[in-house]
Amino acid sequence: MSAGRFDTDVYAQRLHTAAAAAGAAGLAGLVITPGYDLRYLVGSRAQTFERLTALVLPASGEPTVVVPRLELASLKESALTELPVAVRDWVDGDDPYQLVAEALGGAPVATAVTDAMPALHLLPLADVLGVVPVLATDVLRRLRMIKDAAEIDALRKAGAAIDRVHARVPEFLVPGRTEAEVAADIAKAIVDEGHSEVAFIIVGSGPHGADPHHECSDRELRAGDIVVVDIGGPYEPGYNSDSTRTYSIGDPEPEVARRYAVLQRAQQAAVEAVRPGITAEQVDATARDLLAAEGLADAFVHRTGHGIGLSVHEEPYIVAGNDLTLEEGMAFSVEPGVYFPGQWGARIEDIVIVTADGALPVNNRPHELVVVPAGPAAAG
Repeated sequence: MSAGRFDTDVYAQRLHTAAAAAGAAGLAGLVITPGYDLRYLVGSRAQTFERLTALVLPASGEPTVVVPRLELASLKESALTELPVAVRDWVDGDDPYQLVAEALGGAPVATAVTDAMPALHLLPLADVLGVVPVLATDVLRRLRMIKDAAEIDALRKAGAAIDRVHARVPEFLVPGRTEAEVAADIAKAIVDEGHSEVAFIIVGSGPHGADPHHECSDRELRAGDIVVVDIGGPYEPGYNSDSTRTYSIGDPEPEVARRYAVLQRAQQAAVEAVRPGITAEQVDATARDLLAAEGLADAFVHRTGHGIGLSVHEEPYIVAGNDLTLEEGMAFSVEPGVYFPGQWGARIEDIVIVTADGALPVNNRPHELVVVPAGPAAAG
């Protein structure tokens, strides 16, 4: 495996499976422009520009990549040069959409396109095909939801890396330092611990912890603060970590400790509920019902989890109303939280992978409220 992608045989199997899924859906094929779907199928990190780059994957027959000649070099880091994929390069003045139609066997033809395809390309493609394509989401969603062995290994490495960052967070939480200063230290630690970059950092101290999507600010940490730290980033070959732990600067007040203990039980119960055959909404209900029984229903204001992989947020979503049945290989967060506007908030988040008989967490830091000594304020 190269640093930026999996071994070629992983992508060969994905192309075969995706083509078969397209055929089973009654489609002539798929047209995949740059984005997470293209990266999933062939390991390409090509970007979308005004000139069309597209992988054309017919339900039967040889795949083709249509690419501007001036961007041929963008294929080198992908598996395309090692796969049985024809390359149809084109120059300004050619009609790349006609090349796509030819690779699909002519027009009109029932085709699905990635949801990342810009209208700039979708509309002329539909015109050449003589039919409006459908979204490939339904064809590819199960492929991307069910992680293969290589993906699971990548997610476990990403999880271990972000655990190492959380192990360092207490040293950054010094009264008198700002959330932004703490976030800067965490950003460096995320890269130092093996991530290729930072995807997001939330440092929510005191009342800011009651905002689930707070990022960071110039608010100074102080003794008595409850601090939500939610962090993650891509780990080569591009699979994301995402983990939240909650910290207390000094011993928490008794009611804070009580409510946090309830949250901890809810998160643990939801993880223990995960197994093949249960639905996504049942996992959500496990956490939600336990919090509600302790009078904290109104404090839990978001879904229990989201899928993760090449994208930080993808299917499956662990939310009320989602009757999707969990299957072995699915990967998602389990992250209930409680939020008290103007006061404090807390969240506990692990990424788990569905196994044959339960859930495998890729995050293994303690779930207790981490008490950090209040100590002296930082020098200004």
